[in-house]
Amino acid sequence: MKAVFGILALVVVLAVVASLAKTQLHTVGGGASAGRNAAAAAGALPGAVAADPNATVPQQSRALQERARAETARALEQGADRNRRADP
Repeated sequence: MKAVFGILALVVVLAVVASLAKTQLHTVGGGASAGRNAAAAAGALPGAVAADPNATVPQQSRALQERARAETARALEQGADRNRRADP
């Protein structure tokens, strides 16, 4: 009986890992065309922007880092403005 539960647990874990692998492969483009993935990504998250398909990985990385820096600076400025308005 113990062996049956062990094998059953192993099958359940294998199914979960297979499901996660399928999701990851689909996300990176292993299961669909790049255009459909870009459209899905842009519609899935508010403010999401599809990556330039002609850009190299380092270029995409730099663009993402610059965008993150700009958004962080904007958020800090908004917080500082809000604090100035809140002070009597």
